[in-house]
Amino acid sequence: MKTSGRKSLLSDAEVASVFDALAAVITPRCELVHASAFELLVAVVLSAQCTDANVNKATAKLFAAARTPQAIVDLEVDGLIPLIRSIGLFNTKAKNLVGLSRLLLERHGGEVPATRDELTALPGVGRKTANVVLNVWFGQETFAVDTHAQRVTNRLGLCRTTTPEQTEQALEKRVPAPHRRNAHAYLVLHGRYTCTARGPKCLACPAAAWCRRIGVGK
Repeated sequence: MKTSGRKSLLSDAEVASVFDALAAVITPRCELVHASAFELLVAVVLSAQCTDANVNKATAKLFAAARTPQAIVDLEVDGLIPLIRSIGLFNTKAKNLVGLSRLLLERHGGEVPATRDELTALPGVGRKTANVVLNVWFGQETFAVDTHAQRVTNRLGLCRTTTPEQTEQALEKRVPAPHRRNAHAYLVLHGRYTCTARGPKCLACPAAAWCRRIGVGK
């Protein structure tokens, strides 16, 4: 399909139709294996610049050895590194995991807090990581913008943004109420498996009728 060159944004009605279409074929889920809020937090921290598949391989070993803040602190950085060495930036991530585990014990009784400000005060936890934890574990209507969500929103024409923060702000304004809880999952999974960075599967796209990239439009 040829690109039409049209750069207009989707109307509010079209945005609703896009999310209806995505929701009809995508089961919202987090592909990082976890069994607790803490395990999810650890997995998301490890996932920076790394695929979920590789993170899951590492956490299978990590969580067998340590799956609580206290256990991570007891391992210390030197004991943690061998368990996550397959992950990129493992030295920095090991230090962050020990640091955030220690602060969880000191400030939150070992529990993962349910506010963005408290989460982002932890080492290695940025806004995107906090939004994932708040959305996936605590069920909050947050929008975690990774490379997939950034690409999909701009290709479709939901927004025209250059930073994750701008995209998050646009989604806050544009995502209709029925889909706010799962919008993050729809965008990420659609970008991971259909609207890929290279060779997007436009013919299989449920939102093709409204996509500004391929210029079909209704």
